[in-house]
Amino acid sequence: MTGAPSPAAAPAPARQRTIVIGGGIAGLASAALLAKEGHDVTLLEAQSTLGGRAGVWESDGFRFDTGPSWYLMPEVFDHFYKLLGTNAAAQLHLTRLDPGYRVHFESDVDPVDIAADRASNTALFERIEPGAGKALDRYLDSAEDTYRVAVDRFLYSSFESMGQFASREILRRLGRLGRLLLQPLDRFIAGYVNDPRLRQILGYPAVFLGSSPDRTPALYHLMSHLDLADGVLYPQGGFATIIDSIAGLARAEGVEIITDARVTAILTRSFAQRAAVTTGVSYLDDTGHVVRLAADNVVSCADLHHTETELVPVGHRTYPERWWRRRVSGPGAVLVMLGVRGELPQLLHHTLFFTSDWKENFGRIFGRRPSVPSPASFYACMPSVTDAAVAPDGDSNLFLLVPIPADPTLGHGGIDGSGSPTIEAIADRAIEQLSEWAGIPDLAERIVVRRTIGPADFAATLNSWKGGALGPAHTLRQSAFFRGSNKSARVDGLYYAGGSTIPGIGLPMCLISAEILLKRMNSDTSPGPLPEPR
Repeated sequence: MTGAPSPAAAPAPARQRTIVIGGGIAGLASAALLAKEGHDVTLLEAQSTLGGRAGVWESDGFRFDTGPSWYLMPEVFDHFYKLLGTNAAAQLHLTRLDPGYRVHFESDVDPVDIAADRASNTALFERIEPGAGKALDRYLDSAEDTYRVAVDRFLYSSFESMGQFASREILRRLGRLGRLLLQPLDRFIAGYVNDPRLRQILGYPAVFLGSSPDRTPALYHLMSHLDLADGVLYPQGGFATIIDSIAGLARAEGVEIITDARVTAILTRSFAQRAAVTTGVSYLDDTGHVVRLAADNVVSCADLHHTETELVPVGHRTYPERWWRRRVSGPGAVLVMLGVRGELPQLLHHTLFFTSDWKENFGRIFGRRPSVPSPASFYACMPSVTDAAVAPDGDSNLFLLVPIPADPTLGHGGIDGSGSPTIEAIADRAIEQLSEWAGIPDLAERIVVRRTIGPADFAATLNSWKGGALGPAHTLRQSAFFRGSNKSARVDGLYYAGGSTIPGIGLPMCLISAEILLKRMNSDTSPGPLPEPR
């Protein structure tokens, strides 16, 4: 007996084709999460290697991270990895730094070491200034509370829905949060401690945010919870291991990664009475040929200014040049990578050098008439004290970061002093200053490998707005929902992720930006992190 024919099975929904521009941590993280969600993802990276700012350079047995070097907010990394079915412990070999970092002050011959735990740092503050220990406890209580609220309500939000601000948690803190937003960080710190050294230690996290203590909202005192209470970690092998691990996870989810692919345009189709729609991208391949690649969605993790003013067609730009004229860039930087013969016991893994007159120092970087500070406050990283793999046995890997104005005309770096005269002179002064302040009189003559990077290099290789080293500064007008949306208002299917959009600067923020992107594409307006798979 023959029955009635079975109804035809419903066709499976078509998989979304998504192109991700940029192979830095935000691009790789976005690609991995979208592929796990079911998208067919192709990632295009202009350089021959992945990592973006988190790059690596090797010479004569020395290996240098060329960008991020502080591993903070470990819970953000672990949460991201758990979304992909693993965890940070399985992906990375993390070492806790203790002391977390050392600070040299122009006004004091004795450096200060910041410990890996809150109790030791409270005792340190008390030794330097009677009463400052209890003040630090109050400060860190406030920092931790603000950090938890930020994670639960703000950092993982695309700010599509303002309903998140009507929660009981926010309403009972509304007055305090308002004061923290409107008061500068330096004035907030002054209410807790008097010693200028302690004020600088508490104010320095503003630099992580591409700003200065007098321009950063006091809300960001939450950063002190990360280094003074949580402590600082380091991934053995350097920060390139983070890039390698996320790239491996992206490939395991089916992401196609194409390097030497420089995107030249985001393609769109226009319709009457509605926004344009993205149809894909065009890019130059490694032979110089133009390739057009179709897609339903395009996610640009490239610099937002470059994306909007160079890749998006005129008339379809959400953030055209006139928008950027009202924005403030974070600082530029001179990066100095030095291979040094012998050990440098005067330095820790992280060492900071602070000039006495911060107002003058930051005013030169961010003022109306920018100029290069001299002497400068700067940062030194020596991972060879923690990681034997980054330098020949018995030698030292030394990386300096000197904040300067974001200005490509200051020049480019080079190898063995071949960079622009201004950039090499800045590097020379930093080496001399470190030598004097840290008591290493023969430092310069022990240098056997040298490379510099300047603002012109950030502009040329990373398309960085104004040649900035970090991205738009975290001022009040450039934080949270003021920073800009992660979705184009003029082109359907065009999204953004990375340090130049929400939530902001730094590796943890870039991982969060990838998660916010996924939520945005899924119309998920929840304010906190996504649930982790069981």
